[in-house]
Amino acid sequence: MDNFQIETAQNISIRQNAAGIGERILAFLIDTFILVIYMIFAGVIISGAGLDQMGEWVYYLVLGIPVFLYYLLWEALWNGRTPGKAAMKLRVVKLDGSRPVFSHYLLRWLLRLIDISFSSGAIAVLTVLLNGKGQRLGDVAAGTTVISEVRKVSLAHSLGVDLPENYQPVYPQVQVLNDKDVQTVKNIFDSARRDGQQQIIINLSEKLSRLIEVTPGERPVDFVKQVISDYNYYTSR
Repeated sequence: MDNFQIETAQNISIRQNAAGIGERILAFLIDTFILVIYMIFAGVIISGAGLDQMGEWVYYLVLGIPVFLYYLLWEALWNGRTPGKAAMKLRVVKLDGSRPVFSHYLLRWLLRLIDISFSSGAIAVLTVLLNGKGQRLGDVAAGTTVISEVRKVSLAHSLGVDLPENYQPVYPQVQVLNDKDVQTVKNIFDSARRDGQQQIIINLSEKLSRLIEVTPGERPVDFVKQVISDYNYYTSR
């Protein structure tokens, strides 16, 4: 998944998570499966209706129009999603993160013929890989992209620690701990501070000092904070 940053007209930075090519292919396969099931189901029902020659037009309309307009209608009516995109947590958006209008969906749908239909998807794959913003030709023309709405949370985010660039760790011994240990420490520490349970913090500090085999010179509350920050420093390098 590529991350890219754009600047809005109001000079606001927005970071987008462009959908990976694998995610988009899986979404496409899910949509294709849905279309195949629809065509089989509709074909069986219509064939069993015993249509005359005029009724054959109904057959082709019922089968053809929904398949032909599938991507345009779903994306335009469901906020940039098709069932396949929804299953993969993908969405079509404008490059500034706002919602496209119908003309944007229409333009990318028209160019789908070149991107996917005529080239069996080769042009779309190549363009997405080279573009860096998750755009096929239709997206480039419409000023849109496909983003992933899956939130990837790193340990740094879950710990809620923001370290300065010149941060200097105090206890390299924290590297004997693991992510689960430190996340548990952080949860207990936050809960104890919120409820004013000083004894729990003292016990936590003593437990940590034994685990990493150090003799802290700080107050228990400061020592626990230092351990969490130091661990975040070493694991993010």
